[in-house]
Amino acid sequence: FHFFPSPPRLSRTSAFPPACPPAMPIKVNSPSTQYSEAEITAQYEYTYADLATGNGDVVDLTPRTKQYSFKTQRRVPKTGMMLVGWGGNNGSTVTAGIIANREGITWRTKRGVQHPNFFGSVTQASTVRLGANAEGEDVNVPLSDLLPMVSPCDLVISGWDISSLNLAEAMDRSQVLDYDLMRQLAPYMRDMKPLPSIYYPDFIAANQADRVDNVLHGTKKENLEEIRKNIREFKANNELDRVVVCWTATTERFSDVIEGVNDTGGNLLASIARDEPEVSPSTIFAVACIQEGVPYINGSPQNTLVPGVVDLATHHGVPVCGDDFKSGQTKFKSVMVDFLVSAGIKPVSIVSYNHLGNNDGKNLSAPAQFRSKEITKSNVVDDMVASNSILYKPGEHPDHCVVIKYIPYVGDSKRAMDEYTSEIFLGGLNTIVVHNTCEDSLLAAPLIIDLVVLMELMTRITYKTDSMQEYETFHPIMSILSYLLKAPFVPSGTPVVNALFKQRMCMENIFRACLGLPPTHNMGLEHKTCLTTK
Repeated sequence: FHFFPSPPRLSRTSAFPPACPPAMPIKVNSPSTQYSEAEITAQYEYTYADLATGNGDVVDLTPRTKQYSFKTQRRVPKTGMMLVGWGGNNGSTVTAGIIANREGITWRTKRGVQHPNFFGSVTQASTVRLGANAEGEDVNVPLSDLLPMVSPCDLVISGWDISSLNLAEAMDRSQVLDYDLMRQLAPYMRDMKPLPSIYYPDFIAANQADRVDNVLHGTKKENLEEIRKNIREFKANNELDRVVVCWTATTERFSDVIEGVNDTGGNLLASIARDEPEVSPSTIFAVACIQEGVPYINGSPQNTLVPGVVDLATHHGVPVCGDDFKSGQTKFKSVMVDFLVSAGIKPVSIVSYNHLGNNDGKNLSAPAQFRSKEITKSNVVDDMVASNSILYKPGEHPDHCVVIKYIPYVGDSKRAMDEYTSEIFLGGLNTIVVHNTCEDSLLAAPLIIDLVVLMELMTRITYKTDSMQEYETFHPIMSILSYLLKAPFVPSGTPVVNALFKQRMCMENIFRACLGLPPTHNMGLEHKTCLTTK
């Protein structure tokens, strides 16, 4: 751009607000909520109901309450984010976005001067309703102000990749960002170089081989120990209090779950020691994180969290979550089907088509890798269908098909087309057709930030009930983060919730409970009865 000087950098005094403003802490004035310099302690009464089907058509319902005490550590630790697949579209884009926001970089496009932001991030760009003021107006605050959370701009970033390109070169290869932004980001990213990663050709598509020039050699046990060493050195060299690792690399094929191989923690460790071929790279990373006490996020669709990984995570009390970032078509589907079923309309056919041209699409053009994605995208409507026995008989389910095609020309600008056919009143049919153009990595990058920020927060929240002697952390399978994931992984025996707004309310209301606040209910009785709030 020879015709224009670089746009001015943003600062705290700029007319346009910075994207990383300081948090505004919330103070709850209640005997149930106590503050110390170290922690917030909240007493919370959880109300639920026991249900039982009685004789005939009567359903017996018994309201119950349970007392919880929540503690949240107030000090936000210095946190590092390590990305597996750092040099891919998602990894380079999230790194670029954090730097652009941190440095206040603005850039020019044909639409004028653009400003950095965290749009698409539920922690950084969404709000929650606290209540109403004296005039009856809603008071909304950023979700990130509810509890002390790490700022994305303070994250220290590193990671691994099978490609040796530095992050500036990787950003250019991805073709996601505008040229003027990349030009200004390049000096910050040239010296960022991925650590060698794990490459087992059987797990990803053969068409990825042309990227492979930065890999670990040796046995799987040696690979595991090297990843553990990388995490320790990153933490020590940057004087970090905490590290969170997120897999944002290429989708692997599903691993076979085999008795004696990966069905228990002990068997999985023994399988790694003997170089068992069915142990995937992502499983090696997950085990390394668990052994180092580092939270692990599986952002791709493969079944990284095999029973052996879950066993190890549970035994060591290390948080893990998955599977697959929920950014575009699936997020919309979880809203659309919830709307239809809740409205008493019966979806009978859901057909979803995608085409994209980035490296994710290239890898998914291989049948085994596509099958991993197909599984995570196909199960998204199950809980909503099961919730309405008026519309669906036991075992009945809509026809549901997912197609993904690789079209190089469209790059990161994924096209998603959906057709929803539903039965309506008196045998009628209703068809809704949706076309959605998704900037794939620009939607996924904020989810990575959210997952890292919220995973770190959950390590600082503990709870206790009346029957417990000591405070404990939440279950290490972090299903509270389901809002951000396409195929939420949940503890054994617990329900999978895919309905988007239920997922959001679960997360928000748990954070409210940590402040001793009641759940959001939207009853608004003060506006509908004689109740006064003054």
